[in-house]
Amino acid sequence: MTQRWSENQVTALAPDASSLTAARKLAGKWSGTGWCDTALWGLCAGSGKTPYQTIVDLSGPAFRCSCPSRKFPCKHALSLLLLWAGGTVGETAETADFAAEWIGRRVEKAAAPRKNRAPSAAATQQRHERVAAGAAELDTWLADQIRTGLAQTDRSPAAFEAVAARMVDAQAPGVATALRRLPAAVIGRSNWPEVVLGRFAWLRLLLAAYTKLDALAEPLAATVRAHIGYPVTAEAALAEPAVRDRWVTLGMRTSEEDRLHTRLSWLYGVRTGRWALLIDHSHGSPVFSAQVPPIGLVAETDLHFYPGAAPLRALAGAAGSGAAAPDTGGVAATSGAGTIADALHAFSAAAAADPWLESWPVLLRAVVPTRTGADWLLAEPDGTAIPLVEPARPWRLLAFSGGRPVTVFGLWNGRRLEAVSVLADGEFHDAGPVADATHTAVTAGPEAASIALLGTGRGGAALPPLPEAVAAAAAALPGTDAAQRLLEATALEMAWARGGYLPVHADLPAAPAAEDPRPLLPAAAADRLASLIDSQPEYLAEWFAAAEPHDFRAPDRLVGQLLEFAARDGELREAALRLAGTRGRWLAEWFPRWHPLVRRDTAQPEPSADTWRLGLPPERIQWLAALRRRDPAAARETLEAAWPRESGAPKADLLAVLADGLGPADEDLLERALRDRRGEVRRTAAGLLARLPDSAFTARMSERATAWLKCARTGADEAPELIVDIPETLDEAAVRDGFTDGTAEFGYRWNGQPDRTAARLRRLVATLPLGYWSGPLGSPRQSVAARVEDRFRQPLFDGWMDAALVRRDIEWAAALFAVGTPSNSAILRRRELFALLPAAEQARHLLRLDASWLSEIESLLPAVARPWPDEVARHLLHLFEERARTATRRPGAPGTRPAAHRSLLHTAACHMPPACAHAAETLASRCEDGDWTAALNLLAHQLHQRSAMLEELT
Repeated sequence: MTQRWSENQVTALAPDASSLTAARKLAGKWSGTGWCDTALWGLCAGSGKTPYQTIVDLSGPAFRCSCPSRKFPCKHALSLLLLWAGGTVGETAETADFAAEWIGRRVEKAAAPRKNRAPSAAATQQRHERVAAGAAELDTWLADQIRTGLAQTDRSPAAFEAVAARMVDAQAPGVATALRRLPAAVIGRSNWPEVVLGRFAWLRLLLAAYTKLDALAEPLAATVRAHIGYPVTAEAALAEPAVRDRWVTLGMRTSEEDRLHTRLSWLYGVRTGRWALLIDHSHGSPVFSAQVPPIGLVAETDLHFYPGAAPLRALAGAAGSGAAAPDTGGVAATSGAGTIADALHAFSAAAAADPWLESWPVLLRAVVPTRTGADWLLAEPDGTAIPLVEPARPWRLLAFSGGRPVTVFGLWNGRRLEAVSVLADGEFHDAGPVADATHTAVTAGPEAASIALLGTGRGGAALPPLPEAVAAAAAALPGTDAAQRLLEATALEMAWARGGYLPVHADLPAAPAAEDPRPLLPAAAADRLASLIDSQPEYLAEWFAAAEPHDFRAPDRLVGQLLEFAARDGELREAALRLAGTRGRWLAEWFPRWHPLVRRDTAQPEPSADTWRLGLPPERIQWLAALRRRDPAAARETLEAAWPRESGAPKADLLAVLADGLGPADEDLLERALRDRRGEVRRTAAGLLARLPDSAFTARMSERATAWLKCARTGADEAPELIVDIPETLDEAAVRDGFTDGTAEFGYRWNGQPDRTAARLRRLVATLPLGYWSGPLGSPRQSVAARVEDRFRQPLFDGWMDAALVRRDIEWAAALFAVGTPSNSAILRRRELFALLPAAEQARHLLRLDASWLSEIESLLPAVARPWPDEVARHLLHLFEERARTATRRPGAPGTRPAAHRSLLHTAACHMPPACAHAAETLASRCEDGDWTAALNLLAHQLHQRSAMLEELT
């Protein structure tokens, strides 16, 4: 049965970004959609009377559409696939007639017998002669490089490309590929001579084997031809005897080069214990045939192995029962490979048969990821360990393990293991990419590399010291050329070292992660969360809010991703850490960059006082904040005692901790902070003192306001006038209370010059108790109506907004919001004032605005509680409809197209109640403007997606 693709798989098919954008806009134009087996079809309304017939063969994938587009796939096929991936295309028992006809022709074509593509004897002989001539040239070139010294070798890609091109001409593409990859493998490596000499010796051994091809046993000869680059047809592979087994997919890797995507699938025979590698290609997109079961599933099928001394690559033959449920128990019960010793023995046997083998699949059933210095290793319970190719995300294996043994599938190259997948909690998971994709184990020893670096033609003709077993074989090597002997001896030593690797010892983690008894996040919701973190973070706030009442724990595969997200997102950090739970806390202890994220259980002891004395600034602030929550007086006394010794930028952050539970007892310390030499510390202290209405600081500010601000009334019916008279020169006490220059901080200007008086006015107004104004000016609404010189109107309002927002005064917020702001620079502050208003007042204001106020609505909607009230959402849809009508009546009029309201439409998709999806679809069906129809259909589709997102949590 074909499994639904993810949205990422679909988007990867798009030939360009515009096609994908156009495809998303078609969400509401489909009818007659369906899905059966590997066929997907639908009818999409276009500009003509006849809808376009779109068909997708999911087994290819292949596409057919009656539209005139020359893009492949077209926007209609992409749109249909997006709907199917989103779950909105229903499965049917039969395929639609127009789709069945095309699918049937494809099946007949695939079943037709293939022509014999075997080359003639003359062509085979001609190719052999060309390869032999190219091999002789390359052999001479390799010896020349060693003779003159690797220090003289041009290691640039261009230099190796020239040699590789000659190998292509000689019809040895496998050799050409090895040469082209060599420059990337040595960039930035201090041991590059060992890598270059190792690869040269590998090639020398291959060329020597090719010269004796006729004398080799057929399996080894087939192996040599495969490494040279001789093609093997599928018919030749299918002619090999079939091996029938229950094949479980243990790992997959996908790569891309020049839009050619390649998928490697490693299968394990449950009954035979054999390994198989299936290789699939897909041009333009990473969507492959569904014939290979997903990772962790099994299929009863025949495999035909390509001929070779260590056969691994195979082709699928006749299928049996197809994909089944996970069969990890069968894998675990199979005799054979399982320990590190077994894995090393299996590789040794394979490498003995195929000396050019890069790696061999191994299954380790009870290993624990651990670290020794900078190296990551997999260790068995007794400490026997092998090193890992450095993972790009080392936390992934650790998260699955939690310090306990797990089963790991990987590729052993003779020196390091590349982890491919891991079996945890009865399910296989991808182990993630490696940090060094060019890592190779085909490296020579340092002594041989030193000789090659200097060059055998400069006196370094003697072979390096070799192990006894290798030295005996090296002594029997024919020939007298020192360069060739060095290459051949190096090949022998590498084969001996890779095949005879001895494991190391490693210490296991001291304690495994504690168990988390909370319910596991449902699988669909976990997949959704991973997708949101990667590509749609705007939906995460709603997702975390909906998940919080359930108190889920994240699956182990997401714990590291949640910690990465928590490290960069302060707003949702606590929600992410709560979901990561105990496994997240255990994992964070392994990586210093995550140490500040560690949240301790209440049952665990708080960090000791050593954290306060010796910890890093973030740890000290966290410790003081925890103490402040538990014992405010003790936190204040601790900070007072350390205050004379504190310095640097964290000093203001430590003082800011007092904001939690601020009270009169904190006044003395805050007054001391006013005398600090750091401006940030003084500003923090002044801000906290302003929140204490009975403090001496507030009294001093009130006295200054009385002296510097005068209120004049010219008539009973006229608004009072505020007269500002702030002196140019301030006394030392005023400077200590925060009245510095302020021009750089606030940026006020008058007559083209920085306005210091305006900055001081804002500072004064912001620190005054709001109740102060009831005397000279009256209520908040009367105060904001007061007359004031134009020069001081902006700083006066800014100061009032500062005070209202800090004290969260609803009456003042309403008065300031109602009168507006003196300039557009305060639009974000205006939104903050709107957020303080009661929900009913917010709704009343928004409902009074018509379509000409869409910009005002867009600026205020982020302050409304989410999801929005139903009446607000429907009012916005009504305004969209009005704007769509205007676009129809006045084509091309500014501000009428959906593109002019792209941000508002996106905000609506994120925060409108999902239940409004049907209303949006109905509205789209009534629109006569095509762009608005597409925009509203897209909005409806996004609302449906949010609805599905929330349903997955139940």
